[in-house]
Amino acid sequence: MAKTREIKKRIKAVGNIRRITKTMQMIATSKFAKAQQAATASKPYTQALFDLVSELSAGVEDVSHPLVTGAGKAAANAKDLTLIITSDRGLCGPYNGSILRAAMAFARANPEARAGHIELVGKKGAGFLKFNQIAISTHHQQFGDKPTYDKVEALAQDYIDRFSTGQIRSVRVIYMKYLSVARQAPEVLQLLPFKPEAKLQAKPEAGAEAKAQGSGSKGYKPVYEFSPDAAELLNSLLPAAVKATLFQAFNDAVVSEHVARMVAMKSATDNAGKAGKRYTRIFNRARQSQITTELTEIISGAAALA
Repeated sequence: MAKTREIKKRIKAVGNIRRITKTMQMIATSKFAKAQQAATASKPYTQALFDLVSELSAGVEDVSHPLVTGAGKAAANAKDLTLIITSDRGLCGPYNGSILRAAMAFARANPEARAGHIELVGKKGAGFLKFNQIAISTHHQQFGDKPTYDKVEALAQDYIDRFSTGQIRSVRVIYMKYLSVARQAPEVLQLLPFKPEAKLQAKPEAGAEAKAQGSGSKGYKPVYEFSPDAAELLNSLLPAAVKATLFQAFNDAVVSEHVARMVAMKSATDNAGKAGKRYTRIFNRARQSQITTELTEIISGAAALA
């Protein structure tokens, strides 16, 4: 009897867990739909702005900008800055683990980045970095799971000011890039110095190199006339491109977190359902065995009295 009572408690506990994970899955699905809409809505603007800055930078050779070339004379103690974007809450599968492993691999490959300023977004990375003896210079807790453009813009402007005055040498962002519902990948993004032409050439299309070689004699370089002048345009467009790129990274991170939590909670719900069925079978067998034992005792007692 005690065994069946214990199995009943386990069945009830598994049922409660399944209801909780099912609810969390539905919440994550709802948040994912909203976050995906926000992330995909901002991508065309970010890409168009990026292309415009790329064409402008490529078409102008005698104009430079501090956000591209850096400060004229960096401070003696200038260091690299690395921003790691993690989540505030757990139960999102391998999301934080993938980002932190990418961050550690980057730190091992770049000792100057590890010795520089390490800034963190989210609570889940704090314990990991502390365990690996990586000091956190700034822990940003103002973003949450709904980062607004105003807060991201303030952070980007702080990076722009510090980079332009030579207080930091570079800014890199390690986050989870959203590629599709089925695929997200950790990425190390160089935010400053801003190199639009390098990023555009990072993933050439198939056959693009052969096409470029085949049409080398027919290629041409466009000549632009600027109004206002190119320097003034760069002063406006480059900071806007940096802010938009950082905001897109935050949006991708939020979408990827919700996808990871949605998948993790669906898996947990399915596993809880399977466990509930397994315990139900065990309970039925135990109950059947108990009934058989009781019937045997009754029949044996009746036979003894006869």
